[in-house]
Amino acid sequence: MAGYTPICEIPKIYHGLKETFGTGLTKPVSWRRCQLLQLARFVKENADAMADAVALDLGKPKQEFMMTEVSASIERSLIAADQVAEWAKPEAVTPAKEWQKGWNPRIEKHPKGVVLIIAPWNYPMVLNLQPLIGAISAGCCALLKPSEIAPHFSSFLAHNLGNYLDPNAYRVALGGVPETTRILEFKWDHIFYTGNSRVGRIIASAAAKHLTPTTLELGSKSPVIVDSTADIQLSARRILWGKVTNAGQICVAPDYILAERSILPALLDALKEEYRSFYPEGPFKSSSYGRIVSDAHVERLKGVLGRTNGQIVLGGKWSEDQGKRGLEPTFVVDVKPGDSLLEEELFGPILPIVAVESLDEAIGYVNARNHPLVVYIFSSDEGNKRKIIDNTVSGSVAVNDVFFQLAVNELPFGGVGESGYGRQVLKYSFDNFVYLRSITDTPYADEPNFQARYPPYTKESYDLFAAILQTPIPEE
Repeated sequence: MAGYTPICEIPKIYHGLKETFGTGLTKPVSWRRCQLLQLARFVKENADAMADAVALDLGKPKQEFMMTEVSASIERSLIAADQVAEWAKPEAVTPAKEWQKGWNPRIEKHPKGVVLIIAPWNYPMVLNLQPLIGAISAGCCALLKPSEIAPHFSSFLAHNLGNYLDPNAYRVALGGVPETTRILEFKWDHIFYTGNSRVGRIIASAAAKHLTPTTLELGSKSPVIVDSTADIQLSARRILWGKVTNAGQICVAPDYILAERSILPALLDALKEEYRSFYPEGPFKSSSYGRIVSDAHVERLKGVLGRTNGQIVLGGKWSEDQGKRGLEPTFVVDVKPGDSLLEEELFGPILPIVAVESLDEAIGYVNARNHPLVVYIFSSDEGNKRKIIDNTVSGSVAVNDVFFQLAVNELPFGGVGESGYGRQVLKYSFDNFVYLRSITDTPYADEPNFQARYPPYTKESYDLFAAILQTPIPEE
């Protein structure tokens, strides 16, 4: 496809980044700070143009883009610029053993080297730039590989990022499977991938050939547990908002609801009421509702919706405008285990609702499946909240809201098992791209402390080291 990075250029890009890192250009903290400020400037000065590109790719409303991508990218670039010196500062260690204190033991944080960032299409700005903030802060060089499914944004990034960041240290490669396959043949010092678990396995396999460390930010079927103590109307409003934002194409979207059967009628009524308040003229006439990203994803969603044995109680219609790729927010009830809507992450505006008889049944349902990225809880009962948290496994838990847990800059974000591994956001992103280097500097004057370690071994030297065997061990 025209505009893709020629495959023959990929080795040149890789070796160019390696050469740059070898010069030490990216290591001074003052240089990193300058690049982070430039990244914030890039977003600020090009926000409107990138909003237009994302609208062409995804039909994403401009407010959503500003709210979920531009704001976070600028804010976190500036926070990283302000804090990078503190993050990168060596940490002194105080040994418990008196005779080691003169060694100046410390932990230094060194950049891993040249890293690869592979980003998805659904939040193309923030999911490219958030790990890049970490790589810049760490002092690494980086190659960005944005998604070919968001071609307008990816092209803009490739043609403009180098006007702000040093192009010797940060590059963008465009392409699909052949280009990505070639990129993955090289030995990167870290790979950061955001996307689905199927491709995540391919990334992990390629990385394993070089023993390359990876961060895998994957998706999952994040459940929403609604108990009988929840504020039904407000819960419905928040759940629906999380489902319709970006037309449900979010890794942390509420994927399905587990609701106590006694509250189902009230919950359905509330969801329908909130739906009408969001889109009084219908979603396809609203400038506040996005579209499905591609024809392939349209066909995927049509397939799972067509195979469900559940009952569609609202929505389910597709836009009649050719090429618009619109699907109404769709509520489906009477969904049973094994249904098509419960097979894989939906990544679309379909909300299946599973009735459960008790909280224990809901917990059992979650635990019988792969660990989710997020468990959402809607409840006013502190005991129920604690019970779900203590008896499930997930990357994170959000109580009485959805999606906006990501707005807390101080919290790490990431998955468990099938939903990924590694963490990100600010200092946690920085941590991905550095390695902890232990340093000691032992004075020559300490030599009298070491005589017992040298041959020839004697009974006295043995007794010195064997004295540990006399250490009392507490009873349980």
